[in-house]
Amino acid sequence: MKQTLTVGDFSRITHLSVKTLRHYHQVGLLDPDQVDPGTGYRHYTPDQIPTAQVIRRLRDLDMPIADVKAVLATTDATARGEVIATHLDRLESELAQTRAAVESLRNLLRRPATSPIEHRTVPPAPAMAITATVDRADLLPWWQGALAELHAAVQAQHLEATGPTGGLYASEIFQDEHGQATVFVPVQGYVRSIGRVEPLLIPAAELAVITHHGPLTDVDLTYGELGAYTMRHEISVTGPLREYYLRDARHTPDPTRWTTEIGWPIFRAEHHQTDSD
Repeated sequence: MKQTLTVGDFSRITHLSVKTLRHYHQVGLLDPDQVDPGTGYRHYTPDQIPTAQVIRRLRDLDMPIADVKAVLATTDATARGEVIATHLDRLESELAQTRAAVESLRNLLRRPATSPIEHRTVPPAPAMAITATVDRADLLPWWQGALAELHAAVQAQHLEATGPTGGLYASEIFQDEHGQATVFVPVQGYVRSIGRVEPLLIPAAELAVITHHGPLTDVDLTYGELGAYTMRHEISVTGPLREYYLRDARHTPDPTRWTTEIGWPIFRAEHHQTDSD
């Protein structure tokens, strides 16, 4: 006669709670060997213990039930390994995001109270640019790809940069999570339109400028300081936010050494009065 284990015994052996075993039965992940039709009591066999142990470890890694089913259903070691490897890659990505969030929080807690802010008049500048309407979630990878394409085009067209690489970002990107973004390299000379690259005159602007030191993952903290300053002094005006990348991945692979200037469009009454005198 086949040996069976009560759900309580099976729970103690596998360290899976009775509630968890009931759930796994309901979702078809681990079916009991027998279910008493009168009482509904579930019984398992010793042969199911290794399967339960595998399930427990996979679920401890937060593997979705559908993926656990796929691992258990196949006898193909390669296919099984691919499912597990894909999940581990996802965990490593989530871990990297968690570490970045933790580091950002630490930066916030030890951040100095204020950073210097200056007012600056920026003249118009001819440039080579790439413009697109971008989802906020895709902004960073789009930015990286567009900058690489721009700098390759500058070299290919034998042009000389006349200033730091920059970006213009519509408010809708932050307000609606979707809006127009432009990255540009100020250059001297004729710009040929190739692919996404096109000539563009970067408009003049009055800006309140603050410098962000370090990776762009916590650039929102610096934006917060600058935005609060412009609102507090009632000088903020509509217009794209502006960034200048004084030191980025092209200069050093260490993000902690990156330097970015952030410009917020403002109204400068004293400047306009001077112009009219």
